[in-house]
Amino acid sequence: MSAETTDIQKTGRSLKEITSDLLNPIRKERPGVSLWTMLLVFIIIIGVYAYIYQLMTGLGVTAMRDYTSWGMYIGHFVFLVAVSLVGSLVTAILKLLDIKWAAPITRIAEIIAVAAVALAAITIVLDMGRPDRVLNIFLHGRIQSPIVWDVTVVNLYLLISVILLYLPMIPDIAIMRDTLTDRPKWQRKMYTVLALNWRGTDEQWRLLKRSIRIMLIVIMPVAFAIHTVTSWLFAVNSRAGWDSTIFGPYFVAGAFMVGAAAVIAAMYIFWARKPAYRKYITTKHFDMMGRLLVLTGLVYLYFNVNEYLVPGFKMQKLDGQHLMNLFVGHEAPLFWATQIGGLILPVFLLCFKRFRRPLPIFIISIFVIFFAWTKRLLIVIPTLLTPTFPIQNVPDSWHHYIPTYYEIAITSMTVALVLLIITWFTKYFPIIPIWEMAKENGHENPHEKVVLDDIEKD
Repeated sequence: MSAETTDIQKTGRSLKEITSDLLNPIRKERPGVSLWTMLLVFIIIIGVYAYIYQLMTGLGVTAMRDYTSWGMYIGHFVFLVAVSLVGSLVTAILKLLDIKWAAPITRIAEIIAVAAVALAAITIVLDMGRPDRVLNIFLHGRIQSPIVWDVTVVNLYLLISVILLYLPMIPDIAIMRDTLTDRPKWQRKMYTVLALNWRGTDEQWRLLKRSIRIMLIVIMPVAFAIHTVTSWLFAVNSRAGWDSTIFGPYFVAGAFMVGAAAVIAAMYIFWARKPAYRKYITTKHFDMMGRLLVLTGLVYLYFNVNEYLVPGFKMQKLDGQHLMNLFVGHEAPLFWATQIGGLILPVFLLCFKRFRRPLPIFIISIFVIFFAWTKRLLIVIPTLLTPTFPIQNVPDSWHHYIPTYYEIAITSMTVALVLLIITWFTKYFPIIPIWEMAKENGHENPHEKVVLDDIEKD
């Protein structure tokens, strides 16, 4: 790759080139996308069948029992909430700090955040034996309950994330409204409605930029609250492994790390599949995101050391039993694989520039994401299997937790839905902001300058 494409700077690209590069993937869909969509739909169908069976039969089809009353579903919920925090990390924090290089990847972060938090809310319902009673949380919930706080902040974060995804898209949607005239009628109508009569006037730009900045500020406390409140679901219990005063920042630090890894993985997929995107998502972006992943990893490592070192010094009876189970007991293989493969080794490798190139950092990010998911299982399950009173006079299977096929199918369904939302989004909307890339190349008001006849069609 030439040096020109590896530097994040103004390249003097014409508006014609920028618009063509970023809209052509919408004009012409590759065959692989249809196969990928069919695979995701197949996984979703299996998950729907499994959930219907669980709904009709009861939660007895899962491995959850009196002791492990929370299992894969809750661990997966915490994971999805963690991934959703990437919207505030890349979009809000980096934009408010005026970090220019992040502009091409902000929309990637925003759609990941929206899809993840939407499915996090659904995952909670999937864990309920009586989902028909979910409205009771809103009708009869008590303000003293962290569950009420969590449900409230999850839905609020989803709403703000959708708004923050939509607002910066308005100029791009207007460009698509005026240029993609060969699309089906319903699609053109959709663009017309979503464009909100955008004409690119100075007043519209002023209102849009002000609205975006307000939402960037508003989402910050909500983003920190969503994972902090989720951590309180655990920390307000006196159980060994959960009774911790640092669970809030511990969860937030871990969320930032897995969120950064999710963006890197998505960046690589778009970078690898769409050659035109390599003009905008360059090797320099992977290098900078790798540095960000190292920073978030070091912060998370600090909280991990605190989380295990303090109870390790005290070694009270239940804390000692819990730690021994993690360090040398039944959960030890998964625990050490998670700590080394998902935290220590990625941070170490990414300190070297050769591992911050697209393919190596993509592989590392996949490991970070996978072990971040297993980490959430380790937060939930070992603590439940270390109760205040010994587990006795119950079947031997109750002493362990191994998710059933139904749990795996339903959890896989939520992952497929997240990926399907992202896939469908990229099918109808540019994943890299047109107007922001135009601005970076000296075109202040791209809507006024886009001419249909000048846009290349493949």
